[in-house]
Amino acid sequence: MQICWRKVAFRETDYELLWLSISLTSLAAAAAWFALRLPWPQCVFHALTGHPCVTCGATRSALQFFHGHFFNALQWNPLVFVVLCGVSIFDAYAAIVLLMHAPRLRVSGITALEKKFVRVSVVFLLAVNWIYLLVSNPGI
Repeated sequence: MQICWRKVAFRETDYELLWLSISLTSLAAAAAWFALRLPWPQCVFHALTGHPCVTCGATRSALQFFHGHFFNALQWNPLVFVVLCGVSIFDAYAAIVLLMHAPRLRVSGITALEKKFVRVSVVFLLAVNWIYLLVSNPGI
């Protein structure tokens, strides 16, 4: 795997612009949803089984996160909290490189073993998060 800083090539996808746009549009849509007092999303898995799903508490975690109550956000759903932290850091990075027309961070030459490690790690984190939710918030 190689990590380098470089300018965006001609006709190359500008991932910083793409994902910053998606992130900010999603945030605006969520804010509009709650401003219009539309109903909260309901978890079908929880309704059928009575147990929290892998993402149960994600909405509450996000609300706590955006109100600056980070410890509460972490308690509702640790994985969502970590993802929100990562998205916030990426958004700051993307805004800076877009405004400054700076070189972008790029990863290339990822081996099959590294891809497998990432996939296994994601599944492991989802499983650990779900176990946490089942143990700590069984009645979400």
